Amino acid sequence: MAEISSICVYCGSRFGQQQDYRDTAVKLGQEIARRGIRLVYGGGHVGLMGAVADAVLAAGGQVIGVIPKHLQDWEVGHNGLSELHVVDTMHARKQLMFELSDGFIALPGGIGTLDETFEIISWRQLRLHDKPLVILDDGGYWQPMEALLQAVVTGGFADPGITEFYAMAQDVDGVFAALAAAPPSLGPGHPERL
Repeated sequence: MAEISSICVYCGSRFGQQQDYRDTAVKLGQEIARRGIRLVYGGGHVGLMGAVADAVLAAGGQVIGVIPKHLQDWEVGHNGLSELHVVDTMHARKQLMFELSDGFIALPGGIGTLDETFEIISWRQLRLHDKPLVILDDGGYWQPMEALLQAVVTGGFADPGITEFYAMAQDVDGVFAALAAAPPSLGPGHPERL
């Protein structure tokens, strides 16, 4: 089982068109706090990002936000967090979020969420980490990504094993079941894992 004391959640800075997305984000935040896991996320107070963070905080949990200065200057940063790191660039943001986290969860989101999710999968393929990634397929949101990755494999641009770099879950309980089933991290580039 993977040892998870901090979890990074990637998700939208908007709520999306379905109320279920917001409800799931709140439920996930509540469960993260209930389990005593620290939330690491993009530091915003808007959209699903804000919903997850507020739910963790309301349940007595700890939240670490990482936000680039230009977004903080646009006043989208959350001012009520346990910790807020303001960094210079988006690249620095993603690197620090990675370093502070034992694993990752992806909720629905936009281009930024897709970028973060694919980067974690790519880094896993490159043997830069072996931390678990669980994609919460709320209402089938991530099915087009699964189809795209299958097309990548079918087209000969990746091995079928890329699907082992993440787990799919249908609900919040499934997320934590997938995290519990993940092997413990052995560190970057460890030959026994990767």
